[in-house]
Amino acid sequence: MAAAIFQGFGASTALSLSKSFDSKRVKLPFGRSLSERRASFVVVRSDGRVVSDSCRARKLVTHAVATKADSAAATSASKPGHELLLFEALQEGLEEEMDRDPHVCVMGEDVGHYGGSYKVTKGLAKKFGDLRVLDTPIAENSFTGMGIGAAMTGLRPIVEGMNMGFLLLAYNQISNNCGMLHYTSGGQFKIPIVIRGPGGVGRQLGAEHSQRLESYFQSIPGIQMVACSTPYNAKGLMKAAIRSDNPVILFEHVLLYNLKERIPDEEYVLSLEEAEMVRPGEHVTILTYSRMRYHVMQAAKTLVNKGYDPEVIDIRSLKPFDLHTIGNSVKKTHRVLIVEECMRTGGIGASLTAAINENFHDYLDAPIVCLSSQDVPTPYAGTLEEWTVVQPAQIVTAVEQLCQ
Repeated sequence: MAAAIFQGFGASTALSLSKSFDSKRVKLPFGRSLSERRASFVVVRSDGRVVSDSCRARKLVTHAVATKADSAAATSASKPGHELLLFEALQEGLEEEMDRDPHVCVMGEDVGHYGGSYKVTKGLAKKFGDLRVLDTPIAENSFTGMGIGAAMTGLRPIVEGMNMGFLLLAYNQISNNCGMLHYTSGGQFKIPIVIRGPGGVGRQLGAEHSQRLESYFQSIPGIQMVACSTPYNAKGLMKAAIRSDNPVILFEHVLLYNLKERIPDEEYVLSLEEAEMVRPGEHVTILTYSRMRYHVMQAAKTLVNKGYDPEVIDIRSLKPFDLHTIGNSVKKTHRVLIVEECMRTGGIGASLTAAINENFHDYLDAPIVCLSSQDVPTPYAGTLEEWTVVQPAQIVTAVEQLCQ
């Protein structure tokens, strides 16, 4: 029945539309489709500068850190715009793309008239109808597979997992189909699908609802992964992910949905392969993403008062890493601290450590330090839950030891 629905929708839409890295030459296997789009848009770099449509973002926009600035968020906040909560920024980006391209559709549990478990799809069913905003049964493996099939036929589906932990039920579809079909079909099929949803350690959500699954999906060939941390980059990454011809997993954090920020009124699209310079510094490079960005910035205030000048980078692109931005920072500070909420064993930090050691080992004056969550199921008790996650005081101590 669902297949028939999407077959009919596809027909109506068709009628309406007549081994080692060299830091100096990083080859990117993803993101080509964004530069091939003919729609008019601008690409906003992490430092706040705008790249015009004529540039078409044909390659990764790279930049070395040369100037002092508070953050890209502060840069955007000083410009005219409108204030949005993070979930509203995701919703706005999604709505704009659905307006722009009738191939874009949404599916998942309660995404329709209920508006999604975190209200990211609020109001979309009323505006676009039940065929483009499809409520599904509680069957993640089935509707994720349906989304992949829809992408193969020319649609651009966004699949919402009510919780990222639930998408483990669809791991076979994401791995064997979503990540591989473009290759195994000899390029006959593109899989322009976005898989998104909330995850991370919340406030006493229990072990099964507090999982960080970045490391689970990181090893799948053909998958691109990004993590949003502000309303500004949430909207920009959402739009870029929808326009990409590659399958993209967008990680959102349950504790960041109500974060408020002023974002530009004009349309912007961020790069899926670029890190964000949050705070330029000289003494140590701190690499982080998602919720840990705010723990790091809290620690940075203490570090500055102690006489340290940390450089903070939101890596944002979890696969592939932006080795240009990271490499430039390592060459300047010669010390690296990685702060993540992912588990220590086999996590994003482990992969990032390996990449830095492989490419920039000669520039390091000290071993890389990685602060990760403990390898235990997240406890329900609030006090124990905090103990499993990296806290700002630990970041301060780690920097002090690194800089001795």
